[in-house]
Amino acid sequence: MKDTLRQFANLLSVLLALTVNILASTLPLNGQNTGEISDRFQVYFVPAGYVFAIWGIIYVGWIAFTIFQFRADQKESPRLRRLGYLFALSGIANAAWLFCWHYNLFGLSVLVMLALLGLLIASYLRLNINRDSVSRAERWSVDIPFSVYLGWITVATVANVTDWLYLIEWNGFGIAPQTWAVIMLAIASILGIAMAITRRDVAFLAVLVWSFIGIAVKQSSEPLIVASAWVAAALMAGLIVLSLLRKPFVLQASTL
Repeated sequence: MKDTLRQFANLLSVLLALTVNILASTLPLNGQNTGEISDRFQVYFVPAGYVFAIWGIIYVGWIAFTIFQFRADQKESPRLRRLGYLFALSGIANAAWLFCWHYNLFGLSVLVMLALLGLLIASYLRLNINRDSVSRAERWSVDIPFSVYLGWITVATVANVTDWLYLIEWNGFGIAPQTWAVIMLAIASILGIAMAITRRDVAFLAVLVWSFIGIAVKQSSEPLIVASAWVAAALMAGLIVLSLLRKPFVLQASTL
């Protein structure tokens, strides 16, 4: 019974998150488009608009995970039981963030985004991604979707906090905004290095490459940021190659 409740909680959470995300673009919520709101903030840690197409991949990942967890052989999966209701809560947090953002509750949006990031980190650790032996189906339906989602929300959290600091007119300790963007790129790169060393997580690193290139494209008028973003992207791409070449932590349990 508990497993069934968890499965349907995940399903309802995905339906909620997908519905709110669709409405945010089609209505749009509060008469404001998500991207238009973002454009109000003159910050530099923001990628080009096309980068946000990654949400399509994230949505597919949500759906793949939801379908996979309903498989008969996954109902009592110890791994998914460890995950518990964290994924369902992350869907609620995702929808809540959109309401905060579209109704100009930017300070609250940061808190919700941090909560979402925390839920995804906890999910990643409980699933023990890239360390547990899993089938190919589970890798594509669970591990990779969670890695991509965590990678993007990591970048989005930095951007969200940067937007809020701009809104409250924080002076950045006298450091130029362009320099802060470079610092944020460095911090994100350090996270990528840590993921490469400890997890060899190619999917997470690929999201960083995608985001860093997008920042270079968006900030084309800022040479320092462009150069830093390309260097960071190249570093992450190199780590992807090394991660693929090195022997994986675990062997696949099966091909199905």
